[in-house]
Amino acid sequence: MKNGEIILGIHCGPHDSSAALFRDYDLLAAIQLERLTRKKGDGNTFPDACIDEVLSIAGLTRHDVDAVIMSRMLFEARYCRRVPGIGERLATMMRRSKGKYFRYVIGEIDRMHSHDYAAMFDFDAFRRGYGFRPDTHIGFANHHECHALPTLFYSGWQDALLVTADGGGDKVNYSHRHFSNGEIETIYGGNETDFLLKPVDSLGRAYSAATLALGFRPNRHEGKLTGLAAFGNPVFYDKLASFFDVDESGRVHSRFRGYTHMKRTMASLAKKGRREDVAASIQKVVEDVMLRSVGTLLKRYPSRNLGLAGGLFANVKLNRLLAESFALDEIFVFPAMGDEGLTIGAALLHLLERDGMPAWLQHRRSLGPVLLGRDYTDAIDQSLAANPLVRLVSEDPLNTAADCLAAGEIGAIYTGRMEFGPRALGARSILANPSRRDTHDVLNERLSRTEFMPFAPVVMAEKAAEVFDVTSVNARACDYMTIATDVHEPWRKRIAAVVHVDGSARPQIIHQADNPLYHGILQRFEAKTGLPVLVNTSFNIHEEPIVNTPAECARALTDGRIDFVVTTKGVYQRVA
Repeated sequence: MKNGEIILGIHCGPHDSSAALFRDYDLLAAIQLERLTRKKGDGNTFPDACIDEVLSIAGLTRHDVDAVIMSRMLFEARYCRRVPGIGERLATMMRRSKGKYFRYVIGEIDRMHSHDYAAMFDFDAFRRGYGFRPDTHIGFANHHECHALPTLFYSGWQDALLVTADGGGDKVNYSHRHFSNGEIETIYGGNETDFLLKPVDSLGRAYSAATLALGFRPNRHEGKLTGLAAFGNPVFYDKLASFFDVDESGRVHSRFRGYTHMKRTMASLAKKGRREDVAASIQKVVEDVMLRSVGTLLKRYPSRNLGLAGGLFANVKLNRLLAESFALDEIFVFPAMGDEGLTIGAALLHLLERDGMPAWLQHRRSLGPVLLGRDYTDAIDQSLAANPLVRLVSEDPLNTAADCLAAGEIGAIYTGRMEFGPRALGARSILANPSRRDTHDVLNERLSRTEFMPFAPVVMAEKAAEVFDVTSVNARACDYMTIATDVHEPWRKRIAAVVHVDGSARPQIIHQADNPLYHGILQRFEAKTGLPVLVNTSFNIHEEPIVNTPAECARALTDGRIDFVVTTKGVYQRVA
């Protein structure tokens, strides 16, 4: 028996397509398309594979789905109703992928100047085409509302300012919402903007334009600029800052004539100066503009808590500045802050509309670890044991892994369900000794990564505040590695491999109840070395998604990317 409404959230977008599955308010599973196709940031196609995966994890089929809620991004054109006199390909902006045409849902809304989705789409044909029941409810959800709602639902706040910012979703690049007295007030970025021209004001797009200008890939390598910025000086700050303003309502505006103008401006600056200085300049612009925007909003809508989501808030230095600049009780960045997280917000919006705000608020709960993929705990040991190129070297995973790490070996932890979102959080993580001078170079060579990028640390919850500037304001963000903090001075040289040039780090806090294997390794490593910290970086090589299946894990080991794999049952190495 289903014992509750089965709700499927779907995001079909230009990147980060994904699916999430709920049984009423219980989040059962979620996965990004990239983890299944092995194409970084995969999108531009309907995520059928994600749908089948989350349903399979829950032991369900498409026939069991009661509601499908989708972001208002790409929709297969064959399910759109034709408009007399307008050609199929000319009706609105379309994308072609794998022989299929897709339309932007928000384009259809604008074209028909209506939110009557049934007039735009043939939902019966959609249900038949994708194998859902004839009575399955089909709905669409506002992009930025989907970003914002999880920050509130997975918090116990009585008041909060909810801010979203990204490279664009529906007709806006930001949204502002205020929660107080049991109600959410939409300040900016709701459905009222659906029929307006989309403004050219996105700091996310500006950061992406700078990423492209410096020779990296937009929507993928923005973190490189965050790392580079610490090595540069913001010599182009005045030039870039002159394009952005914040008005008295907290809205961001820009003077760019269009995104082509923005790209050309960034390309021009990249030709004039060092890449470190360009990175420092756009980083400072993003920080200063968002600081003014959030500060203005907090004055108008006083709140003790700040919820953040959207791709711009993958910027851990920005998040730190916001946490430290205002009198807050807590800052929470939803860990799936990019477009993959829209699937969770879409389901939560459906529940809010179904049950009403009072009931929705009563069901709020802690998010806990975002380990939402398939559980390969048993399969990993079977797979490694059957591989002729791999051998089991110990059935004592905690002590053996700690010994290997103390000796300078590079390992990977593989346990339980895979993480959802952009960060590896202890289920598919690479581990290393943070005190060794060669750790940084060895990891970069093994994983084909860039030399200037800092590696992140992981620390036991009971030791976090001793090593890092972890407070009640930023501690929950540190659980998900979404914020930077200072490293306390006495520890900086002792764990040099995870300390950036500016004395900061992006720590992840591990709680014993959430991940006893990881926590136990940290305990044993501290007992052997005096260090309660390890290097923690995602289990993947450059330009590949995080490892998902046991076969992918075994390949990394036999290819020599890592020296060992630790599971709940033992430690494995490749055959010499």
